Amino acid sequence: MNQFEKMSREELLKALEMFAKNWLAHDGCWFLAAERQHGLEAAISLDTDAWAQFAAVEARRIMSTFGIPTGGGLETLEKALSLRMYGLINDQHSEWENGRLLFYMDVCRVQEARRRKGLADFPCKPVGTVEFSTFARTIDPRISTACLHCPPDAPAGRYCGWEFTLNHEQ
Repeated sequence: MNQFEKMSREELLKALEMFAKNWLAHDGCWFLAAERQHGLEAAISLDTDAWAQFAAVEARRIMSTFGIPTGGGLETLEKALSLRMYGLINDQHSEWENGRLLFYMDVCRVQEARRRKGLADFPCKPVGTVEFSTFARTIDPRISTACLHCPPDAPAGRYCGWEFTLNHEQ
């Protein structure tokens, strides 16, 4: 029997949160290493490519693990977004407006860490656009994604916001 099989529900939830924080810390360490070796522009390009791949993998695994069907529309996307690793460590919420799904990151651990250190927000808009678009299209190829705001173009004190719409003509 491994250690996780012996844990209580509370201990397992604590472990999940720790794993999510470790995952995000690894992503940050990887990015900083790429930036040191290749510069910011190249690191963002590499990060964008990595997130395009990872977002699809994460979406497929969420769908498989939780029995979420492909092509389930915006309701399915809303559920899948809540099951991402981010959901364990970043406060987030979604809203419905005129048939569109709006998704907001209320607290972003990456940007919070930068702000605590007195650094400017990480310009994550190009990476986020690919990440959220890929994740949404993997859930349902009819979903279109638009950035509402994202650093460096987010309002003061805010993080990213995304709009998802369903294209009924596909």
